[in-house]
Amino acid sequence: MKPNRPIALVTGASSGIGKATAERLAAAGYTVYGSSRRGAQERQLPFTMLPLDVTNDESVEAIVSKVIELEGRIDLLVNNAGFGVAPAGAEESSIKQAQAIFDTNFMGMVRMTRAVVPHMRQRGNGRIINIGSVLGFLPLPFGALYAATKHAMEGYSESLDHELRTRGIRVSVVEPAYTKTQFDANFMEPDAKLEEYRQIRASLASTLKAVMDIADPPDVVADVVLKAATTARPKLRYTAGKLAARLSLLRRFAPAAVLDSGIRKDLRLDARSAS
Repeated sequence: MKPNRPIALVTGASSGIGKATAERLAAAGYTVYGSSRRGAQERQLPFTMLPLDVTNDESVEAIVSKVIELEGRIDLLVNNAGFGVAPAGAEESSIKQAQAIFDTNFMGMVRMTRAVVPHMRQRGNGRIINIGSVLGFLPLPFGALYAATKHAMEGYSESLDHELRTRGIRVSVVEPAYTKTQFDANFMEPDAKLEEYRQIRASLASTLKAVMDIADPPDVVADVVLKAATTARPKLRYTAGKLAARLSLLRRFAPAAVLDSGIRKDLRLDARSAS
Protein backbone atom coordinates (compact mmCIF):
# COMPACT_ATOMS: atom_id res chain seq x y z
CA MET A 1 0.00 0.00 0.00
CA LYS A 2 1.27 3.45 -0.90
CA PRO A 3 1.21 6.06 1.87
CA ASN A 4 -1.69 8.50 1.52
CA ARG A 5 0.44 11.37 0.30
CA PRO A 6 -1.14 14.16 -1.77
CA ILE A 7 -0.22 14.05 -5.45
CA ALA A 8 1.13 17.16 -7.20
CA LEU A 9 1.92 17.84 -10.85
CA VAL A 10 4.21 20.81 -11.55
CA THR A 11 4.92 22.07 -15.07
CA GLY A 12 8.21 23.71 -16.01
CA ALA A 13 10.02 21.98 -13.14
CA SER A 14 13.50 21.59 -14.64
CA SER A 15 14.79 24.85 -13.11
CA GLY A 16 13.88 28.09 -11.37
CA ILE A 17 10.49 28.52 -9.73
CA GLY A 18 9.16 25.20 -11.00
CA LYS A 19 12.07 23.19 -9.61
CA ALA A 20 12.03 25.04 -6.28
CA THR A 21 8.28 24.47 -6.01
CA ALA A 22 8.54 20.76 -6.79
CA GLU A 23 11.30 20.37 -4.19
CA ARG A 24 9.36 22.33 -1.56
CA LEU A 25 6.21 20.25 -2.10
CA ALA A 26 8.19 17.01 -1.92
CA ALA A 27 9.79 18.12 1.35
CA ALA A 28 6.30 18.89 2.70
CA GLY A 29 5.09 15.35 2.03
CA TYR A 30 3.69 15.48 -1.49
CA THR A 31 4.38 12.88 -4.13
CA VAL A 32 5.51 15.21 -6.90
CA TYR A 33 5.67 14.78 -10.65
CA GLY A 34 7.59 17.54 -12.35
CA SER A 35 7.66 18.11 -16.06
CA SER A 36 9.71 19.70 -18.80
CA ARG A 37 10.26 19.22 -22.50
CA ARG A 38 13.33 17.08 -21.72
CA GLY A 39 11.63 14.90 -19.12
CA ALA A 40 13.84 12.78 -16.86
CA GLN A 41 17.24 14.22 -15.99
CA GLU A 42 20.43 12.58 -14.84
CA ARG A 43 20.81 14.41 -11.54
CA GLN A 44 19.07 13.07 -8.46
CA LEU A 45 15.85 14.88 -7.61
CA PRO A 46 13.31 14.38 -4.81
CA PHE A 47 10.55 14.15 -7.41
CA THR A 48 9.85 12.32 -10.66
CA MET A 49 10.39 14.15 -13.94
CA LEU A 50 8.19 13.39 -16.94
CA PRO A 51 8.30 14.81 -20.48
CA LEU A 52 5.72 17.45 -21.36
CA ASP A 53 5.16 19.98 -24.11
CA VAL A 54 2.34 22.25 -22.91
CA THR A 55 1.75 23.44 -26.48
CA ASN A 56 0.83 19.91 -27.61
CA ASP A 57 -2.60 18.47 -26.78
CA GLU A 58 -1.43 14.85 -26.98
CA SER A 59 1.55 15.51 -24.69
CA VAL A 60 -0.70 17.16 -22.11
CA GLU A 61 -3.19 14.29 -22.17
CA ALA A 62 -0.36 11.76 -21.94
CA ILE A 63 1.22 13.19 -18.78
CA VAL A 64 -2.11 13.56 -16.98
CA SER A 65 -3.09 10.01 -17.95
CA LYS A 66 0.30 8.74 -16.76
CA VAL A 67 0.01 10.34 -13.32
CA ILE A 68 -3.59 9.13 -12.95
CA GLU A 69 -2.48 5.64 -13.95
CA LEU A 70 0.35 5.65 -11.39
CA GLU A 71 -1.40 7.39 -8.50
CA GLY A 72 -5.14 7.33 -9.18
CA ARG A 73 -5.57 11.07 -8.72
CA ILE A 74 -4.03 14.54 -8.94
CA ASP A 75 -4.63 16.70 -5.88
CA LEU A 76 -2.61 19.74 -6.94
CA LEU A 77 -1.72 21.20 -10.34
CA VAL A 78 0.90 23.95 -10.47
CA ASN A 79 1.01 25.69 -13.85
CA ASN A 80 4.46 27.23 -14.11
CA ALA A 81 5.71 26.58 -17.66
CA GLY A 82 6.36 29.74 -19.64
CA PHE A 83 8.90 32.02 -21.27
CA GLY A 84 9.44 35.71 -21.95
CA VAL A 85 10.50 37.94 -24.82
CA ALA A 86 13.63 40.06 -24.52
CA PRO A 87 12.90 43.77 -23.97
CA ALA A 88 11.52 45.18 -27.20
CA GLY A 89 8.81 47.37 -28.61
CA ALA A 90 5.46 45.65 -29.02
CA GLU A 91 5.64 46.17 -32.78
CA GLU A 92 8.96 44.30 -32.93
CA SER A 93 7.30 40.90 -32.46
CA SER A 94 5.41 39.33 -35.33
CA ILE A 95 1.92 37.88 -35.00
CA LYS A 96 3.52 34.43 -35.18
CA GLN A 97 5.72 35.27 -32.21
CA ALA A 98 2.77 36.70 -30.27
CA GLN A 99 0.86 33.49 -30.90
CA ALA A 100 3.85 31.42 -29.73
CA ILE A 101 4.15 33.12 -26.34
CA PHE A 102 0.41 32.91 -25.76
CA ASP A 103 0.43 29.25 -26.80
CA THR A 104 2.89 28.41 -24.04
CA ASN A 105 2.19 30.92 -21.26
CA PHE A 106 -1.59 31.03 -21.50
CA MET A 107 -2.90 28.19 -23.65
CA GLY A 108 -0.47 25.78 -21.98
CA MET A 109 -2.16 26.58 -18.66
CA VAL A 110 -5.59 26.15 -20.27
CA ARG A 111 -4.63 22.77 -21.75
CA MET A 112 -3.33 21.48 -18.43
CA THR A 113 -6.38 22.76 -16.57
CA ARG A 114 -8.81 21.18 -19.02
CA ALA A 115 -7.00 17.85 -18.73
CA VAL A 116 -6.87 17.80 -14.92
CA VAL A 117 -10.19 19.36 -13.86
CA PRO A 118 -12.42 16.42 -14.88
CA HIS A 119 -10.46 14.12 -12.55
CA MET A 120 -10.61 16.63 -9.69
CA ARG A 121 -14.31 17.23 -10.31
CA GLN A 122 -15.10 13.51 -10.12
CA ARG A 123 -13.42 13.36 -6.71
CA GLY A 124 -14.88 16.67 -5.55
CA ASN A 125 -11.51 17.98 -4.48
CA GLY A 126 -8.41 19.70 -5.85
CA ARG A 127 -6.22 22.77 -6.04
CA ILE A 128 -4.89 24.59 -9.10
CA ILE A 129 -2.15 27.16 -8.60
CA ASN A 130 -1.05 29.30 -11.52
CA ILE A 131 2.31 31.06 -11.36
CA GLY A 132 1.48 34.54 -12.50
CA SER A 133 3.36 37.77 -11.93
CA VAL A 134 2.93 41.33 -10.73
CA LEU A 135 2.76 41.92 -14.48
CA GLY A 136 -0.69 40.40 -14.30
CA PHE A 137 -1.88 43.63 -12.70
CA LEU A 138 0.83 46.08 -13.81
CA PRO A 139 2.00 47.11 -17.29
CA LEU A 140 5.47 46.30 -18.62
CA PRO A 141 6.55 48.78 -21.29
CA PHE A 142 8.70 46.97 -23.85
CA GLY A 143 7.38 43.68 -22.52
CA ALA A 144 3.78 44.00 -23.63
CA LEU A 145 3.27 40.45 -24.86
CA TYR A 146 4.54 38.81 -21.68
CA ALA A 147 2.45 41.16 -19.53
CA ALA A 148 -0.57 40.37 -21.70
CA THR A 149 -0.20 36.62 -21.05
CA LYS A 150 -0.09 37.24 -17.31
CA HIS A 151 -3.10 39.57 -17.44
CA ALA A 152 -4.96 36.82 -19.32
CA MET A 153 -3.95 34.29 -16.67
CA GLU A 154 -5.42 36.51 -13.95
CA GLY A 155 -8.80 36.80 -15.67
CA TYR A 156 -8.97 33.09 -16.48
CA SER A 157 -7.97 32.04 -12.97
CA GLU A 158 -10.45 34.30 -11.19
CA SER A 159 -13.30 33.22 -13.45
CA LEU A 160 -12.38 29.54 -13.09
CA ASP A 161 -12.22 29.78 -9.31
CA HIS A 162 -15.80 31.03 -9.22
CA GLU A 163 -16.89 28.17 -11.48
CA LEU A 164 -15.23 25.39 -9.50
CA ARG A 165 -15.65 26.38 -5.85
CA THR A 166 -18.91 24.46 -5.47
CA ARG A 167 -17.13 21.40 -6.97
CA GLY A 168 -14.56 21.33 -4.19
CA ILE A 169 -11.80 22.81 -6.36
CA ARG A 170 -10.02 26.09 -5.69
CA VAL A 171 -7.84 28.15 -8.04
CA SER A 172 -5.15 30.59 -6.93
CA VAL A 173 -2.59 32.83 -8.65
CA VAL A 174 0.85 33.43 -7.14
CA GLU A 175 2.26 36.81 -8.15
CA PRO A 176 6.03 37.25 -7.74
CA ALA A 177 8.00 40.30 -8.82
CA TYR A 178 11.58 39.81 -10.04
CA THR A 179 12.88 36.33 -9.22
CA LYS A 180 16.50 35.23 -9.56
CA THR A 181 16.31 32.36 -12.07
CA GLN A 182 17.63 31.54 -15.53
CA PHE A 183 14.35 32.87 -16.96
CA ASP A 184 16.05 35.74 -18.78
CA ALA A 185 18.57 33.33 -20.35
CA ASN A 186 15.68 31.75 -22.26
CA PHE A 187 14.17 34.98 -23.57
CA MET A 188 12.87 34.85 -27.11
CA GLU A 189 14.47 37.59 -29.19
CA PRO A 190 11.98 39.76 -31.09
CA ASP A 191 11.75 38.65 -34.70
CA ALA A 192 10.95 42.03 -36.31
CA LYS A 193 13.53 44.38 -34.78
CA LEU A 194 13.50 48.04 -35.70
CA GLU A 195 16.44 50.44 -35.53
CA GLU A 196 14.09 52.89 -33.79
CA TYR A 197 14.21 50.74 -30.63
CA ARG A 198 17.84 49.55 -30.71
CA GLN A 199 19.13 51.89 -28.01
CA ILE A 200 16.28 51.38 -25.58
CA ARG A 201 16.42 47.59 -26.06
CA ALA A 202 20.05 47.57 -24.97
CA SER A 203 19.44 49.95 -22.09
CA LEU A 204 16.48 48.02 -20.72
CA ALA A 205 18.34 44.72 -21.04
CA SER A 206 21.09 46.19 -18.86
CA THR A 207 18.54 47.45 -16.32
CA LEU A 208 16.85 44.06 -16.20
CA LYS A 209 20.14 42.27 -15.60
CA ALA A 210 20.98 44.55 -12.69
CA VAL A 211 17.57 44.02 -11.11
CA MET A 212 17.73 40.23 -11.55
CA ASP A 213 21.09 40.12 -9.75
CA ILE A 214 19.42 41.30 -6.53
CA ALA A 215 16.05 39.61 -7.01
CA ASP A 216 14.38 37.17 -4.61
CA PRO A 217 15.41 33.50 -4.89
CA PRO A 218 12.79 31.09 -6.28
CA ASP A 219 12.34 29.55 -2.83
CA VAL A 220 10.34 32.67 -1.89
CA VAL A 221 7.76 31.76 -4.53
CA ALA A 222 7.84 28.05 -3.65
CA ASP A 223 6.98 28.82 -0.02
CA VAL A 224 3.93 30.82 -1.13
CA VAL A 225 2.80 27.99 -3.42
CA LEU A 226 2.93 25.57 -0.50
CA LYS A 227 0.93 27.98 1.63
CA ALA A 228 -1.73 28.34 -1.07
CA ALA A 229 -1.84 24.57 -1.56
CA THR A 230 -2.28 23.65 2.10
CA THR A 231 -4.35 26.41 3.69
CA ALA A 232 -7.92 25.49 4.56
CA ARG A 233 -9.31 28.65 2.97
CA PRO A 234 -7.18 29.60 -0.03
CA LYS A 235 -7.20 33.11 -1.44
CA LEU A 236 -7.46 33.86 -5.12
CA ARG A 237 -4.24 35.92 -5.19
CA TYR A 238 -0.98 35.63 -3.27
CA THR A 239 1.93 38.00 -3.76
CA ALA A 240 5.40 36.48 -3.33
CA GLY A 241 8.12 38.68 -1.84
CA LYS A 242 8.19 42.16 -0.32
CA LEU A 243 8.41 44.02 -3.63
CA ALA A 244 5.40 42.20 -5.03
CA ALA A 245 3.41 43.02 -1.89
CA ARG A 246 4.32 46.72 -2.15
CA LEU A 247 3.40 46.85 -5.83
CA SER A 248 0.05 45.20 -5.14
CA LEU A 249 -0.76 47.82 -2.52
CA LEU A 250 0.28 50.62 -4.87
CA ARG A 251 -1.94 49.24 -7.61
CA ARG A 252 -4.91 49.14 -5.26
CA PHE A 253 -4.51 52.43 -3.44
CA ALA A 254 -2.17 54.82 -5.28
CA PRO A 255 -3.66 57.32 -7.74
CA ALA A 256 -3.26 56.11 -11.32
CA ALA A 257 -1.11 59.10 -12.25
CA VAL A 258 1.32 58.37 -9.40
CA LEU A 259 1.70 54.73 -10.41
CA ASP A 260 2.10 55.69 -14.06
CA SER A 261 4.81 58.20 -13.22
CA GLY A 262 6.62 55.70 -10.99
CA ILE A 263 6.77 53.06 -13.72
CA ARG A 264 8.18 55.52 -16.22
CA LYS A 265 10.70 56.85 -13.69
CA ASP A 266 11.94 53.38 -12.67
CA LEU A 267 12.50 52.42 -16.30
CA ARG A 268 13.77 55.92 -17.23
CA LEU A 269 11.46 55.88 -20.23
CA ASP A 270 11.14 59.61 -20.67
CA ALA A 271 14.88 60.19 -20.26
CA ARG A 272 15.61 57.48 -22.82
CA SER A 273 13.05 58.83 -25.24
CA ALA A 274 14.63 62.25 -25.00
CA SER A 275 18.18 61.00 -25.54
